[in-house]
Amino acid sequence: MDEGDDTDLIGRVIEGDRRAFDLLMRRHEERIFAVCLGMMRDREAALDATQDTFLTVFRKAQQFRGDAKLTTWMHRIAVNTCLDRLRSRQRRATSPLESVAEPEDATATDPFTGVDLRPAIEDALSRIPDEYRAAIVLCDLQGASVAEAADVLEIAVGTVKSRLHRGRRLLARDLGNLRHPSDRPKGT
Repeated sequence: MDEGDDTDLIGRVIEGDRRAFDLLMRRHEERIFAVCLGMMRDREAALDATQDTFLTVFRKAQQFRGDAKLTTWMHRIAVNTCLDRLRSRQRRATSPLESVAEPEDATATDPFTGVDLRPAIEDALSRIPDEYRAAIVLCDLQGASVAEAADVLEIAVGTVKSRLHRGRRLLARDLGNLRHPSDRPKGT
């Protein structure tokens, strides 16, 4: 049987076809999880947010109007779910559990540096405001265009650009101490 495109699948979900929902979920779960992981910075929290995202997609499928691509609508739900969870987490502060060994960063040229820097980058990302983190996760980590991020976040393109600029500046300031002194420009 033909799986159909996303529009066909969401239409079938609205009609009560659970198989169509399963197909839709399998098709998009990796990207939704990646967005949630980028926002939450914790695997278990990201898994929970991903599950909540798909529950919301299932419950609110009939609210999809088709004004934007289905992926944009689902990413918007994922980001909003993460932001809600982050706000809730801030209201009831907890201490994080000891982290386990992280896999190395595949983009690092030196595998040891990739593993060493990853926690520092994740910590720095967790310290910037949520709205900046959302823009950075969507554009820099997920590869979305500024226009796509604007659609997902339901803000103007200029606002996304501004949040990216400010978020990157905050990250650079926070991570600036990781560079070797000889790598820094003179006079800084």
